[in-house]
Amino acid sequence: MAAVRNTKTAAAASRSLRLQSVAGAIAFFSTMRRFLFLLVVVFTLNCSAEDLPTYRPALIGKSPDAIINRIDENLLLKAGQKKGLIMFFALVDKDGTVKSSSTYRGTPESKLLEQELQRALTNAKMIPAIRNHEPVAVFYYATVIFQVIDDKPRLRIYANQEASELRTENDFVGPQPCFGGDSKFDGLHYPGGLPVKVNGAVELSLKIDAGGNLQEQKVIKEDPPLLGFGAAAMSDFANAKFIPAFRNGQPVACQVVLPVYYVGRDILQSTSQD
Repeated sequence: MAAVRNTKTAAAASRSLRLQSVAGAIAFFSTMRRFLFLLVVVFTLNCSAEDLPTYRPALIGKSPDAIINRIDENLLLKAGQKKGLIMFFALVDKDGTVKSSSTYRGTPESKLLEQELQRALTNAKMIPAIRNHEPVAVFYYATVIFQVIDDKPRLRIYANQEASELRTENDFVGPQPCFGGDSKFDGLHYPGGLPVKVNGAVELSLKIDAGGNLQEQKVIKEDPPLLGFGAAAMSDFANAKFIPAFRNGQPVACQVVLPVYYVGRDILQSTSQD
Protein backbone atom coordinates (compact mmCIF):
# COMPACT_ATOMS: atom_id res chain seq x y z
CA MET A 1 0.00 0.00 0.00
CA ALA A 2 2.84 2.31 0.81
CA ALA A 3 4.27 1.68 -2.65
CA VAL A 4 0.90 2.52 -4.24
CA ARG A 5 0.70 5.77 -2.24
CA ASN A 6 4.24 6.68 -3.22
CA THR A 7 3.45 5.99 -6.88
CA LYS A 8 0.32 8.20 -6.73
CA THR A 9 2.26 10.94 -4.95
CA ALA A 10 5.00 10.78 -7.55
CA ALA A 11 2.45 10.89 -10.37
CA ALA A 12 0.69 13.90 -8.81
CA ALA A 13 4.00 15.67 -8.40
CA SER A 14 4.88 14.92 -11.99
CA ARG A 15 1.53 16.30 -13.21
CA SER A 16 2.01 19.40 -11.08
CA LEU A 17 5.48 19.89 -12.50
CA ARG A 18 4.19 19.47 -16.03
CA LEU A 19 1.38 21.97 -15.36
CA GLN A 20 3.88 24.43 -13.95
CA SER A 21 6.08 23.95 -16.98
CA VAL A 22 3.13 24.46 -19.34
CA ALA A 23 2.00 27.54 -17.40
CA GLY A 24 5.53 28.91 -17.51
CA ALA A 25 5.75 28.26 -21.24
CA ILE A 26 2.39 29.96 -21.82
CA ALA A 27 3.48 32.97 -19.77
CA PHE A 28 6.80 33.07 -21.64
CA PHE A 29 5.19 32.93 -25.08
CA SER A 30 2.53 35.46 -24.02
CA THR A 31 5.30 37.85 -22.96
CA MET A 32 7.17 37.16 -26.18
CA ARG A 33 4.04 37.84 -28.23
CA ARG A 34 3.58 41.20 -26.50
CA PHE A 35 7.23 42.02 -27.04
CA LEU A 36 7.08 41.05 -30.71
CA PHE A 37 3.86 43.05 -31.14
CA LEU A 38 5.50 46.15 -29.67
CA LEU A 39 8.57 45.54 -31.81
CA VAL A 40 6.41 45.34 -34.94
CA VAL A 41 4.56 48.55 -33.97
CA VAL A 42 7.82 50.43 -33.41
CA PHE A 43 9.27 49.06 -36.64
CA THR A 44 6.12 50.01 -38.56
CA LEU A 45 6.13 53.55 -37.17
CA ASN A 46 9.80 53.97 -38.00
CA CYS A 47 9.26 52.64 -41.50
CA SER A 48 6.26 54.93 -41.95
CA ALA A 49 8.34 57.97 -40.97
CA GLU A 50 11.21 56.91 -43.18
CA ASP A 51 8.83 56.26 -46.08
CA LEU A 52 7.87 59.96 -46.07
CA PRO A 53 10.24 62.09 -48.17
CA THR A 54 12.53 64.68 -46.63
CA TYR A 55 10.59 67.43 -48.40
CA ARG A 56 7.33 67.56 -50.29
CA PRO A 57 5.35 70.69 -51.09
CA ALA A 58 1.64 70.93 -50.48
CA LEU A 59 0.00 69.89 -53.75
CA ILE A 60 -3.46 70.27 -55.29
CA GLY A 61 -3.96 66.51 -55.72
CA LYS A 62 -6.74 64.72 -57.59
CA SER A 63 -9.31 63.92 -54.91
CA PRO A 64 -12.95 64.97 -55.36
CA ASP A 65 -12.30 67.76 -52.83
CA ALA A 66 -9.21 69.02 -54.67
CA ILE A 67 -9.45 72.68 -55.70
CA ILE A 68 -9.10 71.87 -59.39
CA ASN A 69 -12.03 69.44 -59.20
CA ARG A 70 -14.27 71.85 -57.30
CA ILE A 71 -14.07 74.62 -59.91
CA ASP A 72 -16.87 74.25 -62.44
CA GLU A 73 -15.23 75.13 -65.77
CA ASN A 74 -18.40 74.67 -67.81
CA LEU A 75 -20.36 76.91 -65.46
CA LEU A 76 -17.71 79.61 -65.90
CA LEU A 77 -17.94 79.22 -69.67
CA LYS A 78 -21.74 79.49 -69.64
CA ALA A 79 -21.57 82.51 -67.33
CA GLY A 80 -19.40 84.31 -69.86
CA GLN A 81 -15.96 84.06 -68.29
CA LYS A 82 -13.30 84.67 -70.91
CA LYS A 83 -9.55 84.64 -70.36
CA GLY A 84 -8.78 85.31 -66.70
CA LEU A 85 -6.01 85.03 -64.13
CA ILE A 86 -6.22 85.20 -60.35
CA MET A 87 -3.63 84.57 -57.64
CA PHE A 88 -4.24 83.24 -54.15
CA PHE A 89 -2.59 81.97 -51.02
CA ALA A 90 -3.99 79.35 -48.66
CA LEU A 91 -3.09 78.13 -45.21
CA VAL A 92 -2.90 74.35 -45.66
CA ASP A 93 -2.97 72.38 -42.41
CA LYS A 94 -0.74 69.36 -41.89
CA ASP A 95 -3.67 67.06 -42.72
CA GLY A 96 -4.14 68.83 -46.08
CA THR A 97 -7.23 70.85 -45.13
CA VAL A 98 -7.40 74.41 -46.46
CA LYS A 99 -7.97 76.41 -43.26
CA SER A 100 -8.15 79.89 -44.79
CA SER A 101 -7.34 81.62 -48.06
CA SER A 102 -7.25 84.94 -49.86
CA THR A 103 -7.39 85.93 -53.54
CA TYR A 104 -5.67 88.92 -55.15
CA ARG A 105 -4.03 90.30 -58.32
CA GLY A 106 -6.88 89.40 -60.62
CA THR A 107 -6.77 90.45 -64.24
CA PRO A 108 -9.60 92.58 -65.67
CA GLU A 109 -12.82 90.62 -66.21
CA SER A 110 -11.73 87.79 -63.88
CA LYS A 111 -14.41 88.43 -61.25
CA LEU A 112 -16.41 85.30 -62.10
CA LEU A 113 -13.24 83.20 -61.88
CA GLU A 114 -12.38 84.76 -58.52
CA GLN A 115 -15.82 84.03 -57.09
CA GLU A 116 -15.71 80.42 -58.26
CA LEU A 117 -12.18 80.01 -56.87
CA GLN A 118 -13.21 81.40 -53.48
CA ARG A 119 -16.08 78.91 -53.35
CA ALA A 120 -13.77 76.04 -54.33
CA LEU A 121 -11.18 76.94 -51.70
CA THR A 122 -13.65 76.65 -48.82
CA ASN A 123 -12.83 73.41 -46.94
CA ALA A 124 -10.87 72.06 -49.91
CA LYS A 125 -8.41 69.21 -49.36
CA MET A 126 -4.83 69.05 -50.61
CA ILE A 127 -1.88 66.69 -50.39
CA PRO A 128 -0.12 67.90 -47.21
CA ALA A 129 3.41 69.26 -47.16
CA ILE A 130 6.32 67.27 -45.68
CA ARG A 131 9.43 68.65 -44.02
CA ASN A 132 12.05 66.42 -42.37
CA HIS A 133 9.83 63.37 -42.94
CA GLU A 134 6.88 64.90 -41.04
CA PRO A 135 3.66 66.61 -42.20
CA VAL A 136 3.64 70.37 -41.58
CA ALA A 137 1.24 73.24 -42.12
CA VAL A 138 2.30 75.72 -44.82
CA PHE A 139 1.33 78.83 -46.75
CA TYR A 140 0.59 77.73 -50.33
CA TYR A 141 0.94 80.30 -53.13
CA ALA A 142 -0.64 79.64 -56.53
CA THR A 143 -2.00 81.14 -59.75
CA VAL A 144 -5.20 80.08 -61.51
CA ILE A 145 -5.48 80.67 -65.25
CA PHE A 146 -8.72 80.19 -67.21
CA GLN A 147 -8.87 80.21 -71.01
CA VAL A 148 -11.38 79.40 -73.71
CA ILE A 149 -9.82 77.47 -76.58
CA ASP A 150 -11.96 76.31 -79.51
CA ASP A 151 -15.07 77.10 -77.46
CA LYS A 152 -13.88 74.77 -74.67
CA PRO A 153 -12.75 75.79 -71.17
CA ARG A 154 -9.14 75.24 -70.10
CA LEU A 155 -8.26 75.61 -66.42
CA ARG A 156 -4.75 75.40 -64.98
CA ILE A 157 -3.43 75.92 -61.43
CA TYR A 158 0.28 76.67 -61.05
CA ALA A 159 1.92 76.43 -57.61
CA ASN A 160 3.90 79.65 -58.02
CA GLN A 161 3.41 83.34 -58.79
CA GLU A 162 6.51 84.08 -60.83
CA ALA A 163 5.71 85.78 -64.15
CA SER A 164 8.63 84.12 -65.98
CA GLU A 165 7.53 80.65 -64.83
CA LEU A 166 3.86 81.25 -65.66
CA ARG A 167 4.59 82.48 -69.18
CA THR A 168 6.29 79.20 -70.10
CA GLU A 169 4.03 76.97 -67.93
CA ASN A 170 7.06 75.40 -66.25
CA ASP A 171 6.83 72.57 -63.72
CA PHE A 172 7.93 74.85 -60.90
CA VAL A 173 6.54 74.81 -57.35
CA GLY A 174 7.43 77.89 -55.34
CA PRO A 175 8.77 77.67 -51.77
CA GLN A 176 6.21 77.35 -48.97
CA PRO A 177 6.70 78.88 -45.48
CA CYS A 178 6.24 76.22 -42.77
CA PHE A 179 4.46 76.31 -39.42
CA GLY A 180 5.88 74.08 -36.69
CA GLY A 181 8.81 71.68 -36.70
CA ASP A 182 12.09 73.56 -36.95
CA SER A 183 10.40 76.66 -38.39
CA LYS A 184 9.78 79.68 -36.15
CA PHE A 185 7.35 81.23 -38.63
CA ASP A 186 3.99 81.81 -36.93
CA GLY A 187 2.06 83.97 -39.38
CA LEU A 188 1.84 87.61 -40.38
CA HIS A 189 1.62 90.29 -37.71
CA TYR A 190 0.30 93.77 -38.34
CA PRO A 191 2.81 96.46 -37.38
CA GLY A 192 2.10 98.18 -34.09
CA GLY A 193 1.95 101.88 -33.32
CA LEU A 194 -0.24 103.00 -36.23
CA PRO A 195 -2.96 105.49 -35.22
CA VAL A 196 -5.25 104.32 -38.01
CA LYS A 197 -5.56 100.76 -39.30
CA VAL A 198 -4.97 100.62 -43.04
CA ASN A 199 -4.26 97.70 -45.37
CA GLY A 200 -0.65 97.20 -46.35
CA ALA A 201 1.11 95.24 -49.07
CA VAL A 202 4.76 94.22 -49.34
CA GLU A 203 6.70 92.54 -52.13
CA LEU A 204 9.38 90.51 -50.36
CA SER A 205 12.31 89.05 -52.29
CA LEU A 206 13.46 85.76 -50.76
CA LYS A 207 16.52 83.69 -51.58
CA ILE A 208 16.05 80.12 -50.35
CA ASP A 209 18.38 77.14 -50.70
CA ALA A 210 17.46 73.58 -51.68
CA GLY A 211 17.07 72.67 -48.00
CA GLY A 212 14.39 75.28 -47.41
CA ASN A 213 16.66 77.64 -45.48
CA LEU A 214 16.29 81.39 -45.89
CA GLN A 215 19.57 82.80 -47.19
CA GLU A 216 18.59 86.37 -47.94
CA GLN A 217 15.52 88.63 -47.88
CA LYS A 218 14.84 92.14 -49.10
CA VAL A 219 11.84 94.44 -49.41
CA ILE A 220 11.22 95.28 -53.05
CA LYS A 221 8.13 97.41 -52.51
CA GLU A 222 5.78 98.40 -49.69
CA ASP A 223 2.47 100.21 -49.99
CA PRO A 224 1.79 102.53 -48.28
CA PRO A 225 5.43 103.31 -47.54
CA LEU A 226 6.98 104.41 -44.25
CA LEU A 227 4.34 102.79 -42.05
CA GLY A 228 6.36 99.75 -41.03
CA PHE A 229 4.85 97.11 -43.32
CA GLY A 230 8.23 96.28 -44.89
CA ALA A 231 9.86 95.88 -41.48
CA ALA A 232 6.93 93.71 -40.32
CA ALA A 233 7.34 91.40 -43.32
CA MET A 234 11.10 91.13 -42.75
CA SER A 235 10.48 90.26 -39.10
CA ASP A 236 7.70 87.76 -39.84
CA PHE A 237 9.84 85.72 -42.25
CA ALA A 238 13.23 86.17 -40.56
CA ASN A 239 13.15 82.80 -38.75
CA ALA A 240 11.02 80.87 -41.21
CA LYS A 241 11.89 77.50 -42.67
CA PHE A 242 10.41 76.55 -46.03
CA ILE A 243 9.48 73.62 -48.11
CA PRO A 244 12.08 74.32 -50.80
CA ALA A 245 11.09 75.14 -54.35
CA PHE A 246 10.68 72.13 -56.65
CA ARG A 247 11.52 72.00 -60.34
CA ASN A 248 10.61 68.90 -62.34
CA GLY A 249 10.01 67.04 -59.08
CA GLN A 250 13.34 67.89 -57.43
CA PRO A 251 14.12 70.43 -54.65
CA VAL A 252 16.11 73.40 -55.92
CA ALA A 253 17.47 76.71 -54.69
CA CYS A 254 15.46 79.70 -55.85
CA GLN A 255 14.90 83.42 -55.60
CA VAL A 256 11.25 84.49 -55.63
CA VAL A 257 9.12 87.50 -54.76
CA LEU A 258 6.28 86.76 -52.35
CA PRO A 259 3.36 89.15 -51.94
CA VAL A 260 2.62 89.81 -48.26
CA TYR A 261 -0.67 91.47 -47.28
CA TYR A 262 -1.64 93.06 -43.96
CA VAL A 263 -5.30 93.81 -43.30
CA GLY A 264 -5.40 95.72 -40.04
CA ARG A 265 -5.15 92.71 -37.72
CA ASP A 266 -2.86 89.76 -37.06
CA ILE A 267 -3.16 87.10 -39.72
CA LEU A 268 -2.13 84.24 -37.44
CA GLN A 269 -4.40 81.33 -38.21
CA SER A 270 -4.85 78.30 -35.97
CA THR A 271 -3.03 75.18 -37.16
CA SER A 272 -2.93 71.58 -35.93
CA GLN A 273 0.66 71.48 -34.68
CA ASP A 274 0.10 69.22 -31.67
